[in-house]
Amino acid sequence: MMTKSMELGKRFFGEKVFGTVMGYLKKNPEQNLEKALDMVEKIAVASNHKEYARNIKAQLQENPALRQYINRVINELDENVHNHLINNFFVNASLVGVPKQNRMAKELGHNVPYTILIDPTSNCNLRCKGCWAGAYEKQQSLSFEEVDRIVSEAKELGMYFIVMSGGEPTMWPHLEDLCRKHYDVAFMIYTNGTLIDEKTAKWMREAGNITPAFSLEGGREATDQRRGNGVFDKIIFAMDHLKENGVAFGISITITNENVDEVYSDEFIDFMIDKGVLYGWSFHYIPIGSNPDFSLMITPEQRAALVDRVRQVRTNKPIQIADFWNDGELTMGCIAGGRRYFHINASGDVEPCAFVHFTVDNIKGKPLKEVLANPLFKAYQRRQPFSDNLLRPCPIIDRPEILREMVKEANPQPSYEGAENLLYNESAKNMDAAATAWREKADQKWAEISKETEREKEQTRA
Repeated sequence: MMTKSMELGKRFFGEKVFGTVMGYLKKNPEQNLEKALDMVEKIAVASNHKEYARNIKAQLQENPALRQYINRVINELDENVHNHLINNFFVNASLVGVPKQNRMAKELGHNVPYTILIDPTSNCNLRCKGCWAGAYEKQQSLSFEEVDRIVSEAKELGMYFIVMSGGEPTMWPHLEDLCRKHYDVAFMIYTNGTLIDEKTAKWMREAGNITPAFSLEGGREATDQRRGNGVFDKIIFAMDHLKENGVAFGISITITNENVDEVYSDEFIDFMIDKGVLYGWSFHYIPIGSNPDFSLMITPEQRAALVDRVRQVRTNKPIQIADFWNDGELTMGCIAGGRRYFHINASGDVEPCAFVHFTVDNIKGKPLKEVLANPLFKAYQRRQPFSDNLLRPCPIIDRPEILREMVKEANPQPSYEGAENLLYNESAKNMDAAATAWREKADQKWAEISKETEREKEQTRA
């Protein structure tokens, strides 16, 4: 097992190399990018990290947008953000963290994930229609001491990337203190953005290790319709403050059959890039939480088209967008259940996913490494991936029969009254029907992707 001194030495070496890489890129990104990737490939310990570096070098030859994107990261972000957020993500969370997670998993006898999604509070200043967290009990919050302990124990296990949601995480009064104390961690928060003002943007730049992802439904009309009048303009003001301070930020979009065309249009994507958005998370609407509505789910035809559109955006636009459900090929299936992440809500209940509101454990007063061994997580990990077709990765919307099977096996409690409705009666019939409708379309699309992948391999071998 790696000693503490060896780990510190590895981090020190990684930071020195990271500093050298950033120095190369700042001087001349165009000429020095390949040199920087060569250096990353040489020092990487995990084989998949070496593969990532090689893949990026290959993509640079075919994808001018990727060069533009890296230039944006170099030129638009404050040096303090480079030295903390970017450094923490690539050195601590990846170079040091991933191998440590693997070692700790062998030592403990159960998986150690890459990240945790924590809701420090369920309080929110908005009441958005259909909020996935809208059915949680209000006025619940974790103390600074509780979250501080979770993050400290996460680092001991090799996790240096922590995600926060809610509720509205900027309403949690200890956010700045947590970021400043754990300066070696990269934090990302999902936020409605309405409370991020000039003062907030300044402390985020000074801390350097936090990146907000703004929740949007599209443009002004779509966002305000769901989130309230004036919310879109407040988000744009917040983006302006963050861009002026050189803080990295992204967007988080819930995809419905009503907004999918707008949010993936060239006009919207280009507008977001112009405002300074560096990344985006795409979540397909799931009928859970407050007033679930199956009619808002995207159709199989829309989801199939989205497979191609997301890849097209990543290839042609200087922005990185991940589509959780359609990007199962990149993640080798579902990442929940402690495989690569899990969720802790504001009551301390431990859930396999932000969208699966069942729990068999609570983090309060219990070590993180013990929580990771809970039976619901084990039920998940024994079955992952849930489908050979990685366009059907999710046990909620793609394989609901497996979710019911895991719940029956682990016998968890619903995190709030009514959460179990997803598994039974009319809701279960609707979910099964949606999954069946997608299966046929997904199998066709997966066959196309598999043929294209094989064709590319043959060209490479030739």
